[in-house]
Amino acid sequence: MTTLTYEAFLDEVTTLLTEIYDLDDEAAIKLVVDAQANDYFVAHDDHEAMRTVEQAKKEATALYESKRNKTQTQGRQQLRARQKKD
Repeated sequence: MTTLTYEAFLDEVTTLLTEIYDLDDEAAIKLVVDAQANDYFVAHDDHEAMRTVEQAKKEATALYESKRNKTQTQGRQQLRARQKKD
């Protein structure tokens, strides 16, 4: 299995987010940059074997699902807050 450089791996995750989940470039880049800022990719930087196209697919899915879950939770919290006011 071919490994990628760290930068190429992040590019692959970003590309997959746009291709699989139909995110625009800006949204996909933001997801990856935010994850990187939160040290999500530290292990990938340290361990070359983790930087494969297959792993990039897994990470793209994980990032997208995490963002979706966070958005849904925030929506439910806002709905409950509005319902309490009424």
